Formats: sequence, C-alpha cells, structure tokens
Amino acid sequence: MPATEKKAKIGILGASGYTGAELVRLLLRHARAEIVLLTADRRAGKPMADVFPQFAPYALPTLTALAEADWLRLGLDLFFCALPHGTTQTVVKDLLARAPALKAVDLSADFRLADPAAYARWYGHPHAAPELQQKAVYGLTEIYRQEIKAAQLVANPGCYTSCAELALIPLLKAKAIDPDEIVIDAKSGVTGAGRGAREDMQFAEVSEGFHAYGVAHHRHMAELDQEFAKAAGREVVVSFTPHLVPMNRGILSTIYVRGLKASPQDLHAILLKSYANEPFVHVLPFGAIPQTRHVRGSNMTFIGLAADRIAGRAIVGSVLDNLTKGASGQAVQNMNLMLGFPETMGLEQVALFP
Repeated sequence: MPATEKKAKIGILGASGYTGAELVRLLLRHARAEIVLLTADRRAGKPMADVFPQFAPYALPTLTALAEADWLRLGLDLFFCALPHGTTQTVVKDLLARAPALKAVDLSADFRLADPAAYARWYGHPHAAPELQQKAVYGLTEIYRQEIKAAQLVANPGCYTSCAELALIPLLKAKAIDPDEIVIDAKSGVTGAGRGAREDMQFAEVSEGFHAYGVAHHRHMAELDQEFAKAAGREVVVSFTPHLVPMNRGILSTIYVRGLKASPQDLHAILLKSYANEPFVHVLPFGAIPQTRHVRGSNMTFIGLAADRIAGRAIVGSVLDNLTKGASGQAVQNMNLMLGFPETMGLEQVALFP
C-alpha cells in the first residue's frame, strides 16, 4: 500500500450484535480500514473474542461502553451505528455535534424515513433528531450512489427492503409495471431478529416450521412505500408479508407484478440493462429463480424473473444475505463511497456453498 494511502479509522457502535460482528468480519479484510473502536455496553471490558470466538486470532480493540469512548483521542473518520432502533437518533446527533467532520453509517431504521410524520406514525414517537433525518441519505447504493458519495450520514436500508427494492425500482422507474399490483412475499433467516435473548427465537420455537409475522403492519412497509413512490413518481402502497424461516442467513422475496404494456421478457430486459455494470447485483437468465444458498456470506443480490401462467403477470425472485448485502456489507459498500475508496473494496468474497 502506498504511503499516501492512510487507513481510515473506523468505530463500530453495538459490536456485540450480529451486524456488528459481520462488520468486523468484513473490515478485517479491508485494505484501507482500521478498526479502532468497538462498543458494547453490556460486554464492556471484554475482548471481542469472548463474544464472538471466531475473532480470537485477530488484534481488535477491547469492547468499551459507549459513554467511555475517547472520541477525540481516537480521531475517527467514520463510525457504523449498529444500535437498536430508537436509541440511535440521540447517539448520532450527539456524536456529529461533537465532531462535525465525522461521518456515519446507521444500520438501524432511525434515519430511513424522510418524513417526520411518517416516522412518528410507524414508530410511535417523534423523531429525536429531525434536522439529521432531513439530511440523511438513503443508503441503497445502486440507486443513490452519487448522493452517498457526498453524504455525512447514510441510513442503511433494511434487509427486506433492499431485497425487494433492487428487484422493483428499475421496473417502476421505467413505468413497466402497475404500482397498484405489487405483492411481496418475503422470507428471512433468524439472524434478522438480532442476537438478544427472546422466547420466540428459541430453537424449539423456530425450528421445524416457519410462520408469517408483522402481517398487514410491518414497519418496513413505510420504507418500501417511500422508495417505490420515488421511483414511480406517484403514491405507492404495497402488499408485503414477512416470514421467519429456520435458517441462519438469507432473504428470499417472491414478488408478483403486472406488466403495463410490457411482457415478462421486457421486464427481464429492463433488469438486465439496469444492472449490467453493477458489481453486486446479478440478474439470472429469463425463467430462472435464485436461491439464498447461492449468495450466503457474499455482498451479492441475485434477481430472477419468470412469466406467470396468468397473462400479463410476472414473478420476480430476489435473494440476498440479510447480514451482508442486507446490512453490514451494504454499509461497507456505502463507507467505501463516503471515504473515496473503490466501491468493491473488502467485499469481493464469493458466496459460501455448500
């Protein structure tokens, strides 16, 4: 590495969760990033290897309480915020006020909705940092690449939403599908629920079956409506149902759409053209539907499209790893843009299969 290419100093707030661990996994192999801060209030004082033993061979900072972090001494260039929804707003507001040159990628839902009224309606309380909410850039990298490059605060999208939005935004922008005829049937692995101890996440509660949840009122609906409306140039209200599947990683969205004077082959051609030069989105041949196992551990999204037996309708399949492209991988992709690094740096790993 040339002497002029200094490593960026990176902090991870909430490093004891699954997305925090995934950030560490990716950044350990990043040529231009140095992890100098890891916070985890309940695990403060412990080495990262005590929380995630796979990191035992690596020299990492000891976990520290958020309030005890020495921000000025560390000289951070960027921090990832992997804290729970609701708490992130005040933390990010405080840190950016104390260090105006600092950049942030937030992995919670706190800055994804641009409308303060929509946030209050879906999350049940007013936003604690509305001025930052207006400045935050939605971090769907393939759609907002130029805005992300100039951003101080990026709101990393949800995993479910990334999976569906990458599949549908090009079709909505092209006005090739009916915005009122979108049905998203999505399935996620259990890591999407976080690492906290919960009765409904115990092995006996989750294994040997799967179930829908958040039916007719899941918070990701607001995010989907917002981004689909931007793409379509009009109000869009989608039908979206998430399901929990007994696997560790992965999201599969099966999406039903109706073409507007566009055949399924036309829709497929739009997706192919839209993502022809994208390093992390791959469109399968017409008629092929992707599988979660083929993107596991990678930053890839695979998209497929097939004709429905009902004339005028098509079925779109989209898969990603909810911890990588659905969370931490996309966050690193955004970090690369914000810090002027090659977008693919640290994210070149191929999916792990079998």
